[in-house]
Amino acid sequence: MDVYLYAGLSDDFNPAHINEAHARKPVFKTRIAHGMPAAGFISAVLGTQLPAPGSIYIRQELNFLAPVHMGDTITARVEVVEVDNGKKRVRMRTTCVNQNSETVLDGEAVVSPPRR
Repeated sequence: MDVYLYAGLSDDFNPAHINEAHARKPVFKTRIAHGMPAAGFISAVLGTQLPAPGSIYIRQELNFLAPVHMGDTITARVEVVEVDNGKKRVRMRTTCVNQNSETVLDGEAVVSPPRR
């Protein structure tokens, strides 16, 4: 992910993301990536794979548990928790893990699968 490109697109120029000298001072000791691109990986899974291609996001709860560092490899995981056929909604557990199997983000999503 290009942190500077995302900063420009989102207008999020937090120094923790774009200024190495500033980022050395807080907890993380180096710049960290924005959290929302990791959430975007979840969106990609929900919109193209599970529960089915073309699903529409209704709601997402996110908990940012650990920083994403430059060079990390992030994997999004989605698990069906509940299917509500009456409302045509699927509730899903969502997580992102890094290359060390550390959960950096978790939450819950509700999607509307495509109509048949």
